[in-house]
Amino acid sequence: MIARATVRYVRANPTKTRCVADLIRGRKVGEALQLLKYNKKYPARIISKLLDSAVANAQVNREIDVEALIIHRIFVDQGPAFRRFRARAMGRVARIRKRTSHITVVLDEI
Repeated sequence: MIARATVRYVRANPTKTRCVADLIRGRKVGEALQLLKYNKKYPARIISKLLDSAVANAQVNREIDVEALIIHRIFVDQGPAFRRFRARAMGRVARIRKRTSHITVVLDEI
């Protein structure tokens, strides 16, 4: 493990975030950033910022060239869900769960 970055309590569904994470797992950092740049899903912007942070951590802490970095591990865990309620027919309510995610990126050298 060369560098690591984590973001917690992101207001994005973990299932949809994992789809974006699967897209870049095992790729070079430059290639992954290009894929995320043109991806239209909301979690792509968050993962792109997180990847930039992990690259900055690698440069400052280890003084490593960015071209030699790959995404060794990226995983998305489920965070706490906000519970909201919506009024329904005949005085009933329905629960709405607004889910959150914890995203972790680990970079390594080739």
